[in-house]
Amino acid sequence: MPENHLVAENSFDPVIKIIENAKSRAIRAANAEMVQMYWEIGEYVSLSVKESGWGKGVVEDFSDFLRRHYPAAKGFSPQNIWRMKQFYETYRDKEKLSPLVREISWSNNLLILTGCKTDDAKEFYMRLCIRYGYSKRELERQIDSMLYERSMLSDVKNRQMIQQSEGLSALRDAYVFEFLELPPAHKEKDLRKAIVGNLKDFILEFGKDFTFVGEEYRVQVGNTDFSIDLLFYNRALSCLVAVELKVGKFKPEHIGQINFYLEALDRDVKKPTENPSVGLILCASKDDAVVEYALSRSMSPTMVSDYTLQLPDKKLLQEKLRELTDIALINTDE
Repeated sequence: MPENHLVAENSFDPVIKIIENAKSRAIRAANAEMVQMYWEIGEYVSLSVKESGWGKGVVEDFSDFLRRHYPAAKGFSPQNIWRMKQFYETYRDKEKLSPLVREISWSNNLLILTGCKTDDAKEFYMRLCIRYGYSKRELERQIDSMLYERSMLSDVKNRQMIQQSEGLSALRDAYVFEFLELPPAHKEKDLRKAIVGNLKDFILEFGKDFTFVGEEYRVQVGNTDFSIDLLFYNRALSCLVAVELKVGKFKPEHIGQINFYLEALDRDVKKPTENPSVGLILCASKDDAVVEYALSRSMSPTMVSDYTLQLPDKKLLQEKLRELTDIALINTDE
C-alpha cells in the first residue's frame, strides 16, 4: 500500500523547538568563550601595565600585532583593549557579578560597564539581559530611561519589547561574528535592497505630491556612472528628491556624497523651471537610525522652511527606518 503522507505539519513543531534551543545554546556557548577571552586579555594587559609599565604606545603596538594576526577582527582596537582591562579590573573581585558577565553579550557588557555607576545597577541590567535576551539597542533604551532608578520593572511590558528570540538577538551581535570569524547572516546589499523597496512605498504613501522617478537612478559625471538609491519628484516643491540609504552609522562624508549627486542632478536632469534638488540621507545602523536633509546652500531661509514642511518629518522617518530595518533583518536572516 502507498505510504500515507497526510500528516499534519504542526506535528513537526517540536523539532523546530529542538533546533532553536540547540542554536541558542551554541550561541550562548560562543558568547561565553568570547567574553572569557576578553577577560583573559584584560587580565594580561592589566598585569602588563602594572608590572611592565605599559602605556598608550605599547597598547597600540599590541593592537597592531593582534590585528595583523586576525585581520578580519575589529574587536582588537586600542580602545577595545583598554575596555578589556577596565572590564577585568571592574569585576575580578566581584564574586556575584563575574559569573553574570559571561551570560550576556560583549556589547551589552560595555553598555553596563560604562552606563551604570553601582554594582546593584549593573546586576539589575545584567539579569534583565539574561532573562529577556536584550539586544544592545533595547538595553540602551532601558538604561537611558533610568529603569533601575525608577524601580518600575514590569514583566509584561518587557516581554512586549522583545520581538525577537534570545538566540536571534545574540546572533546579531557583531562581536560574536568576529569571534567565530563568520560572515554576517545577511549581506549588506541584501539588507539595503529589502529596506529600499519598502522605503519607496512609504514615501509614496506619505503624500500625493511625491512621484517615483527611479530606483538606482544613474547619473553620469565625466566618464563615471553613479547610482542614486531612490529618486522622486515632488510636485509641491517642483524639485527632484534624491534618497540615499546607508547601512551603518552616519558619517560626515555622506553629506558630501549626496551633495555631489544633487549637483549632477541639477546640471543634467533638472529642468530650468524647477527648483534645486534636495536629498535625504537615511542611515540604518545596528544601534540607531539617523535622518539628514541635504539642501542647497543657495536657498533662502523661506525656501528652506517650505522644503522642510513638505519633506517627511525626520522623527517619522527614523521610526519607519527602525521598523523596516528590524523587518529586513529578520527576512534576510531566514
